Amino acid sequence: MRIIVSILFFLGWGSALVVSAEPKEISQKGCRECHRFSSDESQPKQGPDLFYSGNKFQKKWLKKFLQSPEIIHEVTFSPKLDLVNGKSKVIQTHAKLTKNESERVTNFLMTLQLSGLELGKINEEPLSKAQSARAKISFERTFGCISCHRALNLIGRVRGGVSGPSLVNSGLRLKPDWIFHWLKTPQRFMREGRMPLFNLDEEEAIRITKYILSIRKKS
Repeated sequence: MRIIVSILFFLGWGSALVVSAEPKEISQKGCRECHRFSSDESQPKQGPDLFYSGNKFQKKWLKKFLQSPEIIHEVTFSPKLDLVNGKSKVIQTHAKLTKNESERVTNFLMTLQLSGLELGKINEEPLSKAQSARAKISFERTFGCISCHRALNLIGRVRGGVSGPSLVNSGLRLKPDWIFHWLKTPQRFMREGRMPLFNLDEEEAIRITKYILSIRKKS
């Protein structure tokens, strides 16, 4: 294992200091070929950025995913993608890790965080039926999230676009505060990509965050 000291600077984003031991699996499994581990990497890559993994992912889910990967983002896009002619690229098979390997990699990834993200914005109180209905209208019609993201219809069937990652069971995968900040200021996490800036007020961002957390398949 080698010691990495990374100082991540962001234009208007704040900064994060990460001092951690990088497990050998990161290089052995070729993780850097598909993911950016630092904001200093300017070239977009096929997989999601991981330099804020600790802000974004639920640790329990991440550990399980690394052992048994599932397709979350069916199609990847680059800033130069020709959407009119449908030139897209299907994600390649993700590497599988053993239990011990996933433990080491997960612990490392959870240390990669952006500083300055306010926590505690989302409480555990669920939306009322009226609030949920209103949030669903905003999600599907007002902001058109369903055009790019998978969700569930009224009878629990998966529907929606594939240009963005699926939001089905996202409450198991993503941290509530990260979803809130992503909706409010996506540019804080990405310098390129297709996530629009909606200029949501705090109340609406909280409501849509809770709705996204509720998009869950019945087991």
